[in-house]
Amino acid sequence: MHTTPLHLQAFNPQPFINRRDELIKKISAAGGGVAIIPTAAETLRNGDAHHDFRPASSFYYLTGFCEPEAVLVLSVTASKTQSILFCREKNIEREIWDGYRYGPEAAQKVFAMDACHAIDQLNQILPTLLNHQTRIFAPLAQNTPLDAIITQALNQSRAATRSGATAPTQWHDIDALIHEARLVKDATETAWLHAAGRISAQGHVRAMQACRAGLRETDLEAEILYSFAKDGAQHAAYSSIVAAGANACVLHYRAGHSVLNDGDLCLIDAGAEYGFYAGDITRTFPVKGRFSTAQKAVYEVVLTAQNAAIAATRAGANFMAPHDAALEVLVDGMLDLKLLDKQQVGTREDVIASGAYREFYMHRTSHWIGLDVHDVGAYSEGQTESQQPIWRTLQSGMVLTIEPGLYIRPAKHIPEQYWNIGIRIEDDAIVTDSGCELTTRDVPVTVADIEHLMKG
Repeated sequence: MHTTPLHLQAFNPQPFINRRDELIKKISAAGGGVAIIPTAAETLRNGDAHHDFRPASSFYYLTGFCEPEAVLVLSVTASKTQSILFCREKNIEREIWDGYRYGPEAAQKVFAMDACHAIDQLNQILPTLLNHQTRIFAPLAQNTPLDAIITQALNQSRAATRSGATAPTQWHDIDALIHEARLVKDATETAWLHAAGRISAQGHVRAMQACRAGLRETDLEAEILYSFAKDGAQHAAYSSIVAAGANACVLHYRAGHSVLNDGDLCLIDAGAEYGFYAGDITRTFPVKGRFSTAQKAVYEVVLTAQNAAIAATRAGANFMAPHDAALEVLVDGMLDLKLLDKQQVGTREDVIASGAYREFYMHRTSHWIGLDVHDVGAYSEGQTESQQPIWRTLQSGMVLTIEPGLYIRPAKHIPEQYWNIGIRIEDDAIVTDSGCELTTRDVPVTVADIEHLMKG
């Protein structure tokens, strides 16, 4: 079954119209052509049971349309532009089993398309749209069924050249244009991201309040998912990480059946999806509600690193500025806590240059977030002559996570009180001209606030 039909919601097509118009301008600037953007395919889970359907992010970004078996076509010439949706026909019998379908007539009106046709007419209509065009804009090597449809249409268009028509001779990656547009969020998107952040935060609060020794990781995951659903999320934005004790040192650990023990920390990385936009929060807290001296020392290093990264996040800074700011603090912490021996590794600058810090911090501090939890868009703007990346300049409206961490596995050269401490702190930040706005701080982050919430 797919999501609640938009005819039962207050759907506003204007943001989607605006996005199509911006993409049409880019296609026009490139000389015009036909853009073909498919939604996702329905996927079998097993037997005849499907996974819940979710539209392809870029398709949804341009249409707001949530049904499977759909394709958006943008036809752009010097004299005329058209937004054309291909979707399933009305079928009352299938609606009894699977739920409401718009059908072409209603879809054209609701989603403000210039035209709308049944999906089984795509093979017939697409060749005529390609005639007298020179460029096709479509995903490259991502959709085998669509590739076959485009190939067939292109061959028919080529055959028509004997009657005086012209056929496209260029294929451009439409994803490159759409992904660039998706990097900077509009007001509608930031509203969804705020909502996803609030719902995600409440799930984390519930998990902290429910936590006690003897529960399993999956028990806390159930609390989080219940909270997400209760507060209106469509789904979890990704598979939740709930990691007790040593499991927190495994970066992509999934919630399992490990028991929460007094004296352990619990790391939860979980986010809700709302309006198809993702929240992404990580918090680490003590199972018994109070940090040990060693746990608190490591936690304060990571929190200070996150605050330094937040302060470095603003329009005009480059994408790696938050990471660089966090890394300096983390390395100082590694040296102060004697995780790294100054006699062996040298100064902070030496540690960063050698990469010795990667024993305890092996990932970047940020990634884009939006319709996808690891959202699309280039992180660099090219390379220097020495093939070093030129990191992207942050712009107001870009959205990224800020998530430093320390992961300390047992080893002879590491003080034993720090063994199996894994801590990550993550929030979502909307870049502004003066800094950034965090959308996920409705869940405590300081040691005092976490302990106060869990005590209450």
